[in-house]
Amino acid sequence: MIRVALADDHELVRMGLRALIDREDDMEVVGEASGGLEAIQLLKREGPDILLLDVRMPGIDGIETLRRIQADPAIAGIPVIVVTTFEVDRYVFLALQAGAAGFILKDAVPQELTRAIRVVSAGEAMLSPSVTRRVISLFAQQTAVDPALDPSLDELTEREREMVAWVATGFSNEQIGAALFVSPETVRTHVSRAMLKLGARSRAQLVVIAVRVGLTVPR
Repeated sequence: MIRVALADDHELVRMGLRALIDREDDMEVVGEASGGLEAIQLLKREGPDILLLDVRMPGIDGIETLRRIQADPAIAGIPVIVVTTFEVDRYVFLALQAGAAGFILKDAVPQELTRAIRVVSAGEAMLSPSVTRRVISLFAQQTAVDPALDPSLDELTEREREMVAWVATGFSNEQIGAALFVSPETVRTHVSRAMLKLGARSRAQLVVIAVRVGLTVPR
């Protein structure tokens, strides 16, 4: 059973999310919060498997909430899916930088939400390829630099660099493996090693790194 916590300042939104999640046989909502500080306390109290977090909330917003979660060893390991709207690309990018495991649009169909929860629960990032491309295209021009200028990449093998670039496409391990003719387990191993070497707390943060240093999948 996947235990899910909700953080959104709109009660109707929380009610809708709870209804969608609780009707699934393999997941349940274990608590709700209407603000960032309340969400942090909820995580400490319930220890859920995943937090669905709104970006715009009163008090401390979703970005600052994420930063505080990542800074607290007691709850830093709980993956966070940011729930956002299509017109706030900047907030999505900042959320990935702050450690979000992925993001999903508020107008997504129910199946996309439950799939996101299952994917993140399995240890992968939920990065919708269409939205990821939009975010990357918006920020790559502003942030990309020569990879040779980033010393942190020196520790990566060529294969690990390639995997980081593929992760930034939003593809799953299975999809990357199919494209490269290797097993999903091989992809997972290379990605995990790259995360460790780069100090990335999640696959989603590899997207930020790939954008920042200009890593792209070879054509």
